[in-house]
Amino acid sequence: MTQTKTDPRILRTRKLIMDSFIELSGKKEFKDITVKDITAEAMINRATFYYHFEDIYDLLEKVLSEVLLINLNGNAFEDGELSESTLASIFKAITEFQLSLSNRCHRGYEDTIARIVREQLEIIFYRMLLKQNRLEEDESLKITAVILSWGIYGASVEWRRNSTITPPEEFIKKAMPYIMSGIKSASENKGN
Repeated sequence: MTQTKTDPRILRTRKLIMDSFIELSGKKEFKDITVKDITAEAMINRATFYYHFEDIYDLLEKVLSEVLLINLNGNAFEDGELSESTLASIFKAITEFQLSLSNRCHRGYEDTIARIVREQLEIIFYRMLLKQNRLEEDESLKITAVILSWGIYGASVEWRRNSTITPPEEFIKKAMPYIMSGIKSASENKGN
C-alpha cells in the first residue's frame, strides 16, 4: 500500500521534523544546523528527512511559510474585505513574525524570508481585491496586490529598523488614509 503526503502518519512525521528544526534553531544558528542534527532530534533516519524535504533550505522555507501563515491566519481575515482594520492586522502579524525571527539568528536568509512574506501577502491581497471588486482574474489587481505586498513588507522592515517602540498598529495608521484612498480610487476607476 502506497502512502500519500496527506496520510496522517506522513503529516505527523513532517511536523515532527519541522518542530525539531524549530527546537534546534532556538539553540543554534541556522548555518550550524545539519540534517544529522535534525534527524537525531526527531529520531528519524536521513531517508525519512529527504522524503519530506529536498534539503535544509527547503525545510527552512517550509517552516517560515507555515509560521507566517499561522501568524496571518491567527488574525482571521474571514470578511475578505481590504479595510483599514484588516491592513493593520496584517501589518501587525508581519511585524510579530519578524520579531519572532529576530530571536533566532537567520542573518543571511533575509532574501528568503522577504520573498516568503511577499508571496504570502500577495496571495492574500489578490484574493481580497478580487472579492472586493467581484471580478474574474484581473492583471491590474495582480499588480496592485504585488505593490501592496512589497509596500507592507517594506513598511514592516522600516518599523523593525526604527520604530519598534511605536506599536505596529500606530505606525501603519499614519499611512492608512493614503493607502485606503488609493485602493478606493482604483476600485472606482475599475467600474468606469
